Amino acid sequence: MDSQLVAKSAGALSDKYRLRIVLALSKQAQLAFAEVQELTGLSQPCVSHHLKILAESGLVQTQKCGRCVQVTLNKEAVRQLALFLNDLG
Repeated sequence: MDSQLVAKSAGALSDKYRLRIVLALSKQAQLAFAEVQELTGLSQPCVSHHLKILAESGLVQTQKCGRCVQVTLNKEAVRQLALFLNDLG
């Protein structure tokens, strides 16, 4: 995994709300935007901000379905990050 992608991923996971979103997505196939908002208790603009950071890091993917946004975990990116971290030890 590229060191720049590792840095972005690590930075994205350093926030408690973004970590909570990723952990929830590890247990569910996808979350609707409203579910993410309910999970975090944050306002719509804050959730949008956090999802943008997670998407830019490559850890999640968002898909717009009409007026609804679905969020899924990018399992390949998470796997690559895990392999990178495992190689450090």
